[in-house]
Amino acid sequence: MLLAFIIAGLSLGTVSSLHCVGMCGPLALALPVHHLSKTQKFLSLLFYQFGRIVTYASLGLIFGVLGRRIYIAGFQQWFSITMGILIIVLLGIYFIYQKPIHPSFLNSLYKLVQSWILKLLRSPKNSFSFLLLGMANGMLPCAMVYVAIASALTTTEVGYSIAFMAMFGAGTLPAMLMISYFGQMISMPVRKTMRNIVPYFVAVLALILILRGLNLGIPFISPELQDARGKTVSCHI
Repeated sequence: MLLAFIIAGLSLGTVSSLHCVGMCGPLALALPVHHLSKTQKFLSLLFYQFGRIVTYASLGLIFGVLGRRIYIAGFQQWFSITMGILIIVLLGIYFIYQKPIHPSFLNSLYKLVQSWILKLLRSPKNSFSFLLLGMANGMLPCAMVYVAIASALTTTEVGYSIAFMAMFGAGTLPAMLMISYFGQMISMPVRKTMRNIVPYFVAVLALILILRGLNLGIPFISPELQDARGKTVSCHI
């Protein structure tokens, strides 16, 4: 089961890279690494990306605990179906209004994170500061992170959730490193096209969450789920 979440996290992270290139590219290009040697630049960018993974893994811990409580309460199947339907509804709203959806109650947090990033960009740079920059970047509003968190909430074990979110971050790492090195070569129309593809992959993930909740016995996609006492849980009448 752990392997399934590792693969799922890496897959979602890889797909999310298309979104990251379009949305996070400017921040990656703004990192003060151009004056560094090749080795220093690579290590600084690596610490920055590792910082994002640390944040995602921490979110996996937090929401994994919540998901575990949902599992123990016996509501995991219905919750998985509900999350899948919610993602589809939000996608519909996105296609209608053509703008990202961010929970308004998190605006204060995002403003605080943005101020941290600005301070860190102005401060003396070392490996630790790049790590902190990456950790702060991981807390910025991102639709794909919301989708990853929704998936993490449907896990049955806290360790699965942590692994899923960490692998989600790892899946975005190659593309984010490439944008830092070759971002100027990727035109805005290409970035926009890449970003526009992502919602269709998100829709597929939403359908998988719904199928997972239906407990159809399909390996990896809709495995038979068991409650905390080892009994198979079923939504069927």
